[in-house]
This record gives sequence, structure tokens and C-alpha cells, in this order.
Amino acid sequence: MNILETIESRRSVKHYDPEHVMPDEDLAKLIELTKLAPSSFNMQNYRLLVVRDPELRKELRAVAWDQAQVTDASVLFIMCADLTAHLADPAKYWSHAPQEVQDILGPAIKPFYEGKEQLTRDEAIRSSALAGMTLMLAAKGMGYDSCPMVGFDPDAVSKLINLPSDHVLSFMIAVGKETKPAWPRGERLPDSEVVIHDRFG
Repeated sequence: MNILETIESRRSVKHYDPEHVMPDEDLAKLIELTKLAPSSFNMQNYRLLVVRDPELRKELRAVAWDQAQVTDASVLFIMCADLTAHLADPAKYWSHAPQEVQDILGPAIKPFYEGKEQLTRDEAIRSSALAGMTLMLAAKGMGYDSCPMVGFDPDAVSKLINLPSDHVLSFMIAVGKETKPAWPRGERLPDSEVVIHDRFG
């Protein structure tokens, strides 16, 4: 499947085969592909919580509107992000680059975000969203279906997964083998409502 077919065929699937077990090599490949998603300053501040424990999945389902895909999908990913990634040694992100690039970008990361809580949080959500979309497209390309989810109690989920205080919870993604197709795709809004050229107004 090429990328255009993948984009056109990806749907938010709600019904999964609860007996399907994703092979470890598929999971590793899916994670490998997800990590190719872009992130600001290459910080890779998204965190992929891979949930396969059946009991934990049941607890998560109970605080996620009892949505079946939480327990029935082969894997549940919880997309999070580290709010302190900008404080790490920049060599962690830029050791591959020419020295002149390291000298410019490395020292710029910390002051760009330090003391700017909203920007730091926005960046965390952006990065996890980019990683999440990459994950869903990669899953489709590998023969899996997926469903992004925000229908859950974030405080309850944070407690269940022991989310660190310096991390932010973004959304969930169920990945597995479809047993029932998604509803017909909703009509896309016209360009006149969603496309703006050059500036508003």
C-alpha cells in the first residue's frame, strides 16, 4: 500500500478481534516507524506508553466510557510527552549533526522553552500528535487498523499509568485487527470553510 492509499483508507475503527496478538516484531517495527515522526529541535519529547496488560486494560476501559476497543484491540498506546525534554543535554538530539549546526541549535533549545509553560505544553501536544498520526499511518501500512481516542477521564488514566508529574497526557490509540468496518466516512467540509489563503479576513 502506498502512502496515498494509506491516507485514503485509514479509518477510526471501533471493533477489533480480541483474540489477535500482535507479534513482537510487528510491535517493534511499528514503534520504529513512529519514532521517525518530526519533533521540534529533534527533541522527540513524545512518549509511547504501550499497554498490553489485560487487567490494566480493563481498568482503563472502565474510565474510558466503557469503549470496547480499549480492551479488544491488540495493543493500546497512550500518547504522552515529557515536559522537561528541553532541559536535556542537547548532544542527545544533535550529536549526528555537523559541529557548526550543533553549536547553533544545541544552546538554543533551553532558552527557547525555559519559563514558557504554555509553549512547552503546546510543543508536547504537537509532538505526540505528530507521532500519533505517524503511528496510525504506519499501522495501516502494516495491515492493522487504529482508533485515536480522547473519550476518557484524564485524571483517572494518569493515576492508573503512574504518569510522572513532569509529563502530559495527550490521547490514546487502539491498534489491532478490524472485525467490523468503520461507518461510512463523513463528508469533508468544503475548502471554503477550512482553507484560508495568505491571511484571515
